[in-house]
Amino acid sequence: MNDRKKVSLPFLFDKMTKGVPLTMITCYDYPMAYLVEQSGIDIVLVGDSLGMTMLGYDSTLPVTMDDMIRHAQAVRRGTPNAWLIGDMPYMSYQPSDETAVRCAGRFMAEAATDGIKLEGGQEVVSRVKAILAAGIPVMGHLGLTPQSINQLGGYKVQGKTPAAAVRLLNDAMALQEAGAYAIVLETVPVHVARIITEKLDIPTIGIGAGPETDGQVQVWHDLLGLFSDFVPKHAKQYANLSEVIVAAVRSYAEEVRTGAFPTEKQSFVKQPAPQEVEQITSAAG
Repeated sequence: MNDRKKVSLPFLFDKMTKGVPLTMITCYDYPMAYLVEQSGIDIVLVGDSLGMTMLGYDSTLPVTMDDMIRHAQAVRRGTPNAWLIGDMPYMSYQPSDETAVRCAGRFMAEAATDGIKLEGGQEVVSRVKAILAAGIPVMGHLGLTPQSINQLGGYKVQGKTPAAAVRLLNDAMALQEAGAYAIVLETVPVHVARIITEKLDIPTIGIGAGPETDGQVQVWHDLLGLFSDFVPKHAKQYANLSEVIVAAVRSYAEEVRTGAFPTEKQSFVKQPAPQEVEQITSAAG
């Protein structure tokens, strides 16, 4: 999509105002980003979920800023026009406002992201304000927040009781008041997501939050069926690439074993003069 214009915040807010749902997907490397760019997705998140999808960890907690920067750099090269968000990893903003600003600044300076995302509600308001004061757009993240998974007691639906729903709403209002331009709502009941969306003047992006948010986000690997052993309830597989990839690699391995690959078509064939063969053989000896 060579004629695609760079996505901006006014563009995103204009779509929200017109009732056009925002599209968002996670992305972690250049080949993925190149394909996402061609698809016309509005928002690309370099999520700390790369800890599990790309690095093989069992949670997001071990992911470092250096991990995030390297992947964000690659994604930016692949998708120059999407609105690109760097996900603040664990302990990149929790210690202090100063730490938060420094790490958020790395995303902007080193990876050319358009903004950052962080988890939490009222407890991170000072971080949001400090990052915004440095000129960096901030997206919030409420509901199931993976960096707090031990405190939440696992990957469970959040906001199921009236009291918990009120806390989520208050957190969302606090993030909006602090200056966040959008909020991800993860794994919350549909009616709670709807109420929060109606109360806010900024976009909500749902993942496991039903159809009544202002947009949706999905994890690349879930959407494409790259991990077939587990499919989250909130995910829809639009392809099953794991089967395609395994079949292709098996075919390759079998052809190598049987001598069917490579053929002359995949080889650089030249009929050497007799003296060439003799010269090479003698030099090797």
